[in-house]
Amino acid sequence: MSGMTDHAELILDGTKIEWYRDRIEAWERGEKIAPITIDMALTRACNFACEYCYAMLQENDRKSITKQVMTDFMDDCAEIGVKGVSFVSDGESTIAPSFVHATQHGAKRGLSIAVGTNGFVLHGRKLEEILPHMTYVRINITAGERGRYSEIMGVKPEYFDRIKDNIREMVAIKKRDNLPVTIGMQMVLMPQYEDQILPLARLGKELRADYLVIKHCSDNEDGDLGVDYGGYKRLYDLLREAEALSDEEYAVKVKWSKIAAEGKRSYQRCYGPPFMIQLSGSGLVAPCGMLFNEKYKKFHIGNIVDNRFKDIWNSDKYWEVMSYLAGPNFNAQQMCGSLCLQHKVNEYLDAYQKGRVQLRDPEGSVPEHLSFV
Repeated sequence: MSGMTDHAELILDGTKIEWYRDRIEAWERGEKIAPITIDMALTRACNFACEYCYAMLQENDRKSITKQVMTDFMDDCAEIGVKGVSFVSDGESTIAPSFVHATQHGAKRGLSIAVGTNGFVLHGRKLEEILPHMTYVRINITAGERGRYSEIMGVKPEYFDRIKDNIREMVAIKKRDNLPVTIGMQMVLMPQYEDQILPLARLGKELRADYLVIKHCSDNEDGDLGVDYGGYKRLYDLLREAEALSDEEYAVKVKWSKIAAEGKRSYQRCYGPPFMIQLSGSGLVAPCGMLFNEKYKKFHIGNIVDNRFKDIWNSDKYWEVMSYLAGPNFNAQQMCGSLCLQHKVNEYLDAYQKGRVQLRDPEGSVPEHLSFV
């Protein structure tokens, strides 16, 4: 990975599924496998109104995820063999009352914990309470200039100043305590945000985050966000210029494979959810975020507010849904939105099923954040 001297093992555009050969083989034998990674939110609420927000398209019945629910959930994850839980889904988890407890309890149970957040409430005591237990914190910050940040993220301009201060504080605490946590920034790029690519890449360098990742914007199957996937091509030179700002301790990484895909899939079966599943901030367990909406009720497996996760995972319904997605009656090219969470895992497993890749133990050093495939 060019320009990533000290970050060679941080895979930001790809999947780490090949490091789980034993789980792939168990899945192929028809055994019940625990998800390696669970992406979830602790609430559907959010204190921002980002233009590119996919969560607005995912409305479903809301329930309250309490501290007790999260204690049980993390216990179940540890028991069945989940590796990592990331608070990245359809709500701003950091504003949920159960956030600090869930982070600390999950880490205590041996799980890797991560969060994707707007970062607004992450300062002071809250940072001190969570950073020692986090594998990574990723701040969604799609603009590098105050005015544009306000427009794109749907908040007052002064929020931008606070976010910058919060990132500085994270970096300072990490340095002070020599913590292994990775502090990243993320730009969800729509072609009309091209004016913010370089300002944001420079801002990340100034704030001394570990990386800035620039990714595509996902849309739903109806194209409700109106993402112009053909428009990314004209930005390639700008994106390479941004990557060139990387240095020994800061990496700018573009998710080239998804940006170049122009919203298209090469596969029809969805094999990813048994390895990597999503939960809504309502407690809903579904294969992925694209299926959270009420209209996809037949894919809704259960709710951790009502039932223990290990019982939901063990249920016939869970495995019936997984089998349907991986079977001949499902076509991800026609039935799904663009570039989903499991996209890279799906590409790999599809290639494996078609005999284009062989399962073998990967060579070279183990990548960072292995619990997040």
